[in-house]
Amino acid sequence: MHINQLTRTIIGAGIRVHKSLGPGLLESAYEACLAYELSKTGLNVQQQVPVPVIYETIKLECGFRADLVVNNLVVVELKAKDCLHPVDEAQILSHLRLMNLPIGLLMNFHVVRLMDGIKRMANNYRPTEALDDEYGEIQP
Repeated sequence: MHINQLTRTIIGAGIRVHKSLGPGLLESAYEACLAYELSKTGLNVQQQVPVPVIYETIKLECGFRADLVVNNLVVVELKAKDCLHPVDEAQILSHLRLMNLPIGLLMNFHVVRLMDGIKRMANNYRPTEALDDEYGEIQP
C-alpha cells in the first residue's frame, strides 16, 4: 500500500465513523472509534503518541501528543469544533516536523459532511512520486 492509498484508507475509515456517529460528540469518542476501525483493517495504529521537542541538544517532554499515528507514517489529528483555525494546521505541521513524518491528516468531525472537515498536509512537501519511492510499499 502506497502512502496515498494509506491516507485514502484512513479517510474512508473516518467517513464510516462519522456516518455512524454523526457530529456533536467529543474528540475522544471519534479517536477511539477511528483507531478501532483502522485496526480492523490490519493497520498499525498508535493513540496519544508523545511528540518530543528537541531544542539544541536537549530533548524535552512537554506533554505534546499526536492523536493517532498510522503505520509510523501518517499523523492523524482529530478535532470536534465549529471550524478549523490556522493554529490547528500549525499544530499538525509541528507534529510532522518534530516526529519527522511525511504526511498528516487534520480531521474535524464537527461538520455535516466529513470531507468538508479534512485537510491533508505534508512535511517538507515533495511530489507524491518521491514519497512513494522513498517509503515504497507500506505494509500494514
